[in-house]
Amino acid sequence: MSAKEISETDSTKKFNELFSELEHCDEDDQRKKILEMNEAMEEMDKDEFTSALTEELFDKIYQMIEENKLHWGNVLLLLKHIGFINVSKIFLIYFFDESSFCKRFEKMIVDENEKKKDEKNEKLLTDLCECYLLLYIQYSEELIPICVSFLLKAASKNEEGEKTQKEVEMALLALSCIDKYTIIKKDMYLEEIIEIIKYHQEHHNLTTLAYQSSWKFMMNRLLNYKRLEDTIVNELHFSREAASELEDLIKSVDWKREKKEEGKEGKEVHIIDRWLTVIDDYFSSCKLWNEELAKLIDCVVRVFRASKDYYRDICYQSIDVLEKITDKRNVKIDALLKSGTIDAVLKEIQRTTLDDEITIECLRLFLNISERLKDEEKDEMEEAKRKATKRKIFEKMEEEGYEDTITTFNETIVL
Repeated sequence: MSAKEISETDSTKKFNELFSELEHCDEDDQRKKILEMNEAMEEMDKDEFTSALTEELFDKIYQMIEENKLHWGNVLLLLKHIGFINVSKIFLIYFFDESSFCKRFEKMIVDENEKKKDEKNEKLLTDLCECYLLLYIQYSEELIPICVSFLLKAASKNEEGEKTQKEVEMALLALSCIDKYTIIKKDMYLEEIIEIIKYHQEHHNLTTLAYQSSWKFMMNRLLNYKRLEDTIVNELHFSREAASELEDLIKSVDWKREKKEEGKEGKEVHIIDRWLTVIDDYFSSCKLWNEELAKLIDCVVRVFRASKDYYRDICYQSIDVLEKITDKRNVKIDALLKSGTIDAVLKEIQRTTLDDEITIECLRLFLNISERLKDEEKDEMEEAKRKATKRKIFEKMEEEGYEDTITTFNETIVL
């Protein structure tokens, strides 16, 4: 689709027309138009979103603020929804950093935070921190402690009601944007995020997106605090919880619909995508094995099977996770066999139209298993189990006519 075609789609045309009218409206009319703009964004795919949300647009917003033509409450209403769409739909287009608005935004957070406690506007600070994390990629690590403090406080609300639930979801979604390389002192977040997760496990108060976001924030901390591993695996039961969430999401997606408008998947598909990212991080960082892992692997296989016809991006992500799982020594090969991983991958290779990237991941998966089956085991019982597992796997390959092929790949190709 050309840039001109994108700019003329109904959703972007409506968005741009409404934006051009904002500076001529009073505060109430601005709010109504921004709510319509937010609805238009819901209909956009990634290309449309990129076309509408430009550096120039943010520069114009900044200019309108400076000229007192746009009210701050309405600015935040618009920016929060832009950030929500950007992150929840995994568009992840960071265009705010380059605008003239960004430095002003950082200064506002610092200035508001430095006010005396009784003068500080916590609601404004929370809104600013949410926009900051949802829109930025090159955020200042000096501002992270401020953001974490106020957003965790907002995310800890347990009151019932749709409004509170949405506020909590926004706070957790913003926190999930803090990448794994950003160091946060554990006493700033650990007790609070554990309590948020535990409370949900007992009372089910979070939305599906909010719960996934809480785990993403937690998993991103693991790189710099390895002692979290036992808490994640044995206290909070990540594998059990992630498997349960995936099961519900798999059931809610219409995987077999004949036509799908490209780029406009349902929200459940985006959440599955986000879960797969967290699961990938989990297997990259955790070495502990428990029986709950087998159920999680089974769910990833089910996503792989379900997505292969109409959601190839999800299919690729799930096979990428499975490939990494097969290379982990803490994951038992027998569990991979029982989960149907090998059957699913063999059927994928048999497709008449192959996706090169997915095929490569499938072959890597087999090579990982092959290498692990070659490992010497000192314990005779373990060696017997290894041989039995190897025999089962190669019997499956032989049934499908792949034994010689896989052997050849293993001997001649380094992927």
